[in-house]
Amino acid sequence: MSDTGVTIRVNGAEVQAAPGATVLEATSAVDIHIPTLCWAANLTPVNACRVCVVEVEGSRALVPSCSRTAEEGMVIETESERVRHSRKLVLELLGSGVDLSQADDLARLMTEYGADPGRFEGAARIDEPVKIQDSLYVRDYDKCVLCFKCVEACGDDAQHTYAIAVSGRGFDARVSTEFDVTLPDSACVYCGNCIGVCPTNALQFKTEFDLRQAAGWRPDDQTVTTTICSYCGVGCNLEVHVQDDRIVKVTSPEDHDITKGHLCIKGRFGWRYVQPG
Repeated sequence: MSDTGVTIRVNGAEVQAAPGATVLEATSAVDIHIPTLCWAANLTPVNACRVCVVEVEGSRALVPSCSRTAEEGMVIETESERVRHSRKLVLELLGSGVDLSQADDLARLMTEYGADPGRFEGAARIDEPVKIQDSLYVRDYDKCVLCFKCVEACGDDAQHTYAIAVSGRGFDARVSTEFDVTLPDSACVYCGNCIGVCPTNALQFKTEFDLRQAAGWRPDDQTVTTTICSYCGVGCNLEVHVQDDRIVKVTSPEDHDITKGHLCIKGRFGWRYVQPG
């Protein structure tokens, strides 16, 4: 590989990939869209979902574009019949086992690939009560697709707390605290970075959960204002979501130089003093 990168062929067109770039990074740089689920720009790829697979000439199996490094002369198809069939099947299997009603990005992919989870009617489904163990956020594992994003954000990629991990095997696999203790009794520091990366709303703010339960969650009516957290001098950017003149949640931009989308407990949840009562 030269210092200027490599040349690959994607969907019949030549693409210059930066040194060390993955296939996903190389294609994104030239506006070739590859869908993702377990990948995030601020997390290490874990290759868990297989939604981002592409077809590489000479490769027996489809390869995950989020982690496969682009190589000189690589010939890639991102929307071949084989690729589309694989993505469709993955989406159908996910939809047959969990509740994706609040996973907007996945809903769009379902439509794009003509996925019909109903084909697997009768398949085992996760059916667990929502875990409400504090006033900050809830865990609804009926919606969890085991993308590992929350585990990565809690671990090496952001918080280094390691409060959660995947336990169990097969259909019994779940994201869990150590020994399945309650969240307040675990190592959790309530940074909420797991919520920030969750793609299905399996993890969500208690404020959002309560509004949804009361049929009062209206994201289209919300305003989002970017500001700087006032708790310390780090300079984290906050995105304040407001509905009916009340803050309903706080996020952080994924591309911010300081936060990379991650916050601490004060930045994520410390806004209630603005609206007491």
